[in-house]
Amino acid sequence: MGLFAKLRGELVDIIEWIDDTRHTLVWRFPRYHNQIKNGARLIVRPGQVAILVSEGKLADVFDPGHYELSTNNLPILSTIMGWKHGFDSPFKSEVYFVNTRQVTDLKWGTPNPIMLRDPDFGPIRLRAFGTYALKARDPKQLLQELVGTDGVFETDELETLLRSVINNAFADILGRSEVAALDLAQKYQEMSEDLRGEVVTRVDDEYGLDVPQLFIVNISLPEQVEKALDTRTSMGVLGDMGRYQQYQMANAMTAAAENPAGGGASDGMGLGMGFAMANQMMNTMGSASAPGAVAPPPPPTAAWHVHQNGQTQGPLAVAAVQQMIQSGQVTADTLIWSQGMAQWTPAGQVAPWSSQFAAPPPPPPPAP
Repeated sequence: MGLFAKLRGELVDIIEWIDDTRHTLVWRFPRYHNQIKNGARLIVRPGQVAILVSEGKLADVFDPGHYELSTNNLPILSTIMGWKHGFDSPFKSEVYFVNTRQVTDLKWGTPNPIMLRDPDFGPIRLRAFGTYALKARDPKQLLQELVGTDGVFETDELETLLRSVINNAFADILGRSEVAALDLAQKYQEMSEDLRGEVVTRVDDEYGLDVPQLFIVNISLPEQVEKALDTRTSMGVLGDMGRYQQYQMANAMTAAAENPAGGGASDGMGLGMGFAMANQMMNTMGSASAPGAVAPPPPPTAAWHVHQNGQTQGPLAVAAVQQMIQSGQVTADTLIWSQGMAQWTPAGQVAPWSSQFAAPPPPPPPAP
C-alpha cells in the first residue's frame, strides 16, 4: 500500500460502502491494518447491515443509519477487547457490509434431464429452467457459514450451490406430483410455490439465506418428442388427408404447366400426376356415390368340437374336421358339437357332415 493510502487510512474516519455491482452480497471495508479511530463515523445505507469482527469473532451489528463508533455503541467489541474505561485510538477491527436487498435475475436450470414415468409417453426425460431472487436473511450466519475471510463475496459464488439445491428439490416435486407432461404447463405457478418452499427450507437454517422469489419458466420435452407432437398436431389441423393430397397435386400440376422449360420430363411428371389425381378423384367419387357403404365382413368360420376316446378336440375348422373324416378318425358315430347346437350329436346326424357318411352308389352295370 502506498504512502497516500496509509495517510488516508489514518486521517479519513468515514466507513461506508457504495455498491455499484448489484450482485455483491458481502464486502469488507479496506483499512490499513484494520485500524479504526475512536469516534469514526459509520454510515450504513438502506439495504445494508454492517458487522464488526475482532480477531475472528463476530462483534457488533449495525442496521441502516449513521453512527459514531465509541464504547457506548460497541458493547460486544468492548467486552471482547476488555475495555473498561473507554479505549484510545486507534483500535483494530474488520468491518463487513452485508447486502440485505434482493438480488434478482438469477437463473437456474437442469444440467441433465430428469427421468419421469409419464402416463401418455411412458418413460420420458424432462428439462426445466427458471429464475429466482436471493436475499441475506441472517447476515451473521451468512458471514460464518459461507463468507469466512473473503474480502468480496458475490452471488456467482453461490449459484452452483443454489442450482444444485433447486434441481434436487425440483426432481423431488416432479416425482411426487405425478402430473402428465402435457399438463405441466398449467401447474407452473403451483409448482413454483412448492419449489420455493422446499429451497427455502434447505438454505434458510444452514446458510442464513432466503429465496423470496422463484419461478419455473419452462419445462421442455426431448426434441424428438416435440417434433412428433408437432407432426401429430399438423395432421390434426390438415383434417382430410385425401383432399390435402389432391390440393398438393393440383398445385404441382399448375407449377409444372407454368414451367415449359422442364421438357419431356416435366410433361411426363405432369401426365403421371394427372393420372394419379384422376384415379384418386374417381375413387373419391365412387365412395361418395354410396355414402355409408361399408364392405361386408367375411362370413364367420364355424368352429367344431369332436369328442372321441374320452377326449375332446377343438375348436376345429371345417377343413380340419373334413380331413379327420377322410382319414377315418371321425366316424358317423363320433359325437360332434358346434355353437348353436343343444347337445353333442353323432356326426352322421349333423349337417353338413351327414352327407359325408352316405353309402357310395353301386357300380354301374357292365356294358352289354
